[in-house]
Amino acid sequence: MYRHHTFEERLLVVGRIKLGEPLERLCREERLDKKMVRQWHLRYQKYGEEGLRGTRSYYYSKKEKIKIVEEYLAKGLPLQEICLRYDLNRSTIQTWMRKIRQGISLENRRRGRPPKAPMSRPKKKAPQTELEKLQAENLRLRAENALLKKVKALVEEEKARARLNGQKPSTN
Repeated sequence: MYRHHTFEERLLVVGRIKLGEPLERLCREERLDKKMVRQWHLRYQKYGEEGLRGTRSYYYSKKEKIKIVEEYLAKGLPLQEICLRYDLNRSTIQTWMRKIRQGISLENRRRGRPPKAPMSRPKKKAPQTELEKLQAENLRLRAENALLKKVKALVEEEKARARLNGQKPSTN
């Protein structure tokens, strides 16, 4: 299982390597990945303590990602050298290579929640001809008439219920 290593842990491990402790023994004792510890050491040599804080936040475009993977595959450069050159994690480049082999796009995904569909009413087109204007008005008047009939029926029903119970109807 992967465990996140703090800056202090990384600095302590690199310090022990600088003091001459063998890399393999250190990795075995601390149960660390040799390649990862070697990468920490190389980053420390190139960037100093800032190299142990992590990689920079930068989103590579699809073209840049393909160029980096091709550089690794075509030129045969070691993965560690490419990681140092572009300030990337080993796992990031390995993920890009796996996606290319599987035929998955290297496009950057949009992050965050997708935008909501607008909840407002769809915009009505302005009637173009006189006939369409009259049809739209007719439809609106029918809807208004149906609504008024329903309201009248509900009021009548309420009055009838009130008479059955022996109550006087309300004036509302």
